[in-house]
Amino acid sequence: MTSTRADAAGLAAGYLLDAVFGDPRRFHPVAGFGTAAGALERRIYAPTRRRGAAFTAIAVGVPALAGVAATAATRRYPLARAVVVAAATWTVLGGRTLRKESRVMARHLENREIDEARGRLNHLCGRDPRNLDEPELARATVESVAENTSDAVVAPLLWGGLLGLPGLLAYRAANTLDAMVGHRSPRYERFGTASARLDDALNLLPARLTGLLTIAVAPIAGGNPKETLRVWRRDRNDHPSPNAGQCESAMAGALGVRLGGRNVYFGRSETRPFLGDGPRPSAVHLRRAARVSGAVGLATAVGVALLRGLRK
Repeated sequence: MTSTRADAAGLAAGYLLDAVFGDPRRFHPVAGFGTAAGALERRIYAPTRRRGAAFTAIAVGVPALAGVAATAATRRYPLARAVVVAAATWTVLGGRTLRKESRVMARHLENREIDEARGRLNHLCGRDPRNLDEPELARATVESVAENTSDAVVAPLLWGGLLGLPGLLAYRAANTLDAMVGHRSPRYERFGTASARLDDALNLLPARLTGLLTIAVAPIAGGNPKETLRVWRRDRNDHPSPNAGQCESAMAGALGVRLGGRNVYFGRSETRPFLGDGPRPSAVHLRRAARVSGAVGLATAVGVALLRGLRK
């Protein structure tokens, strides 16, 4: 077995581990990375872009170099390489957990458990749920599932397929930093710029791939690929994010719903343009969104495993 085929086997095995078991319940390496990155931030923080760039370079560079070292150490040991890549892939993916949270939210809304649904929303996104009603809770969930299908499934698999273990680890590090410091706030307005821009760059290709795959699998949610393509082409660039609109507009088209509107976070609010046509989402759309997310993830896993396995 060649090293690239070992990578392919590891990517496929890691995807299956995530699909069956979900995130590790204890001692999650991504949580450990977040703790270490938080300690580094406290040590070097200053409200400047230069310090933020240094923080990003160190926090992403160390996992990437660890991936390079592990790749070199297992070059002649394909079984060990496959095991290492499988473990890393399982660690960085979040597909099963994402789908589970969407279905849990659907169950709360179906049972009119609005308080429980509000309490669960922070498992998916950082919006303030206190005044959200059922349609707004459903909208927040659909939008989060759409965007995180790219961030937590398609992007890590794609970078793993293109660059192997270093790509897996570097992408997850960059995406975690964006969640930590990439949002607009007085503290991170300048310090978080490098992390936010790096995450945007790394997600340019995965987000568009997610949109295209969502169009292809739209029938699994009762959607029409032609209509989904129309909505995606019309609305994908209306979102303020260069990437989220690609995923959310395709999901809106596949589900036949309208996304967008006013999002309230803790301490700030944003008004997003509408994406898609039709009614606001409801509980039934959350289950369909989970099916779309799963189908997109499976298609990506198969594709990147073949891509990596065919490389020499």
